[in-house]
Amino acid sequence: MTLIGALAAVWLTAGLLADGLAAASTAHSMRRRAGLLTVLAGAGAALFVAVPVATALLPGASSAPVAALLPAVPAVVVLTAGLRKLSWVRRGAGAFATAPQAPVPPALRAAAAHPLIAAPLQATGLAAIVALPLAAGLLTPSADEVPATTGIPGVAGLAITVVAVLVTVIGIRAAIRHSRLAPLVLAPLDRVRQRARATTH
Repeated sequence: MTLIGALAAVWLTAGLLADGLAAASTAHSMRRRAGLLTVLAGAGAALFVAVPVATALLPGASSAPVAALLPAVPAVVVLTAGLRKLSWVRRGAGAFATAPQAPVPPALRAAAAHPLIAAPLQATGLAAIVALPLAAGLLTPSADEVPATTGIPGVAGLAITVVAVLVTVIGIRAAIRHSRLAPLVLAPLDRVRQRARATTH
């Protein structure tokens, strides 16, 4: 239960930090946040490994490994695609190491707002919240092994449904934010093309 609590704390912190990554005021701040997100994702991955190991060493049955499977699904997206996107942001922000107070260019801000960075981190944090009562044994299947629609088992199904809806909302919000920033990347190129046409006529 303690490890699941730590799991939820780490991933929730990462999700909140990721939400403000694209809003960093300077390239230095963005690089620092991206680095911290990478560390938090690594710590979260280590906790996923620690849950079954600790359960195997402790006496008695535990539902913690099963509960950890819920946030493990979006965490896989973080560890496969999200960390790669974060590394791009870190490298891009690192190019401004000699000018740490330089404003964040539109292309870098759009990259930091990519849906594969914030959305999976926030989804993992939400799923970890639901995993807490599951790990504590508060939300369990009904006695006849048929999913219940009322009582504590019904609450479990409702909680998972709510998380699924919230994850969908998070994904849509991330996609809208990215699509809003993407045109800013092309705007300077359009101005260059317009100047080129003006000089040729």
